[in-house]
Amino acid sequence: MKKFFLLFVIVCSAVTVNAQIQFGVKAGGNFYTFGGDDAEGEGLNSKFGIHAGPLVNISVSEKFKIQPELLFSIQGSKQEIANSEINWNFNYLNLPVMAQFYVSKGFFLETGPQVGFNLKADIKPEGGSTVDFSDEVKGIEFAWGLGAGYKVSSNFGVGARYNLGLTSIGEDADSDLKNRGLQVGVFYLFGGKKAK
Repeated sequence: MKKFFLLFVIVCSAVTVNAQIQFGVKAGGNFYTFGGDDAEGEGLNSKFGIHAGPLVNISVSEKFKIQPELLFSIQGSKQEIANSEINWNFNYLNLPVMAQFYVSKGFFLETGPQVGFNLKADIKPEGGSTVDFSDEVKGIEFAWGLGAGYKVSSNFGVGARYNLGLTSIGEDADSDLKNRGLQVGVFYLFGGKKAK
C-alpha cells in the first residue's frame, strides 16, 4: 500500500509546476450494489453507506483541473432471499484521480480511474451473526468514475459521481462480481480564488 501512497504524491507533484493548488475535504453518501454476471438475478439492491476524506485540487488551467482524493468508503449491497435480507458489508480506502473540465461558471464534469483497497468484508444475515469473508475478496480493485459538480462559492461545492467497477472483487478466477455505486456529497477547499 505504501507504493500507492507514493504514487499519489508523485501524481500530485508532476502536475503542480505553475499550477494553483488547493487542499480540501469531502464527504457524502454512497448507494452501492454489485454488478457483473454473478450478480444477475440474485435479488441485489443498493446499500447506503458514507464516504469521506482529503483531496488535492490542482488547477492546470482555468478550465482544467486534476483532483486526487483519498476516501474511506462504506460499500456493499443488500440481498433479498426467501423473504429474508442479507447485508454485504465492505470498507474500502479508495484513491480516485479525477480530471475535471469546467464547462461554465462553477459547473464541471469529471472522469478518471480509481484504485480501491479492501479493508473489511463481511456478511450479516437478517437475525443472524456477522461472518467475515475477507479471504475471499481481492485486496485491490479498479474502477472508473464519471461525475459532475457545481462550485457554489470559491470554497464550497456539491457533486455526484458514478463508480463503475472494472475488475471482479472475488478471489476466485471465475468470479465476475464488481462494485457499482453512486456517490453524492459536498466538498470544501481551503484558500483559492473565486469560481470562474
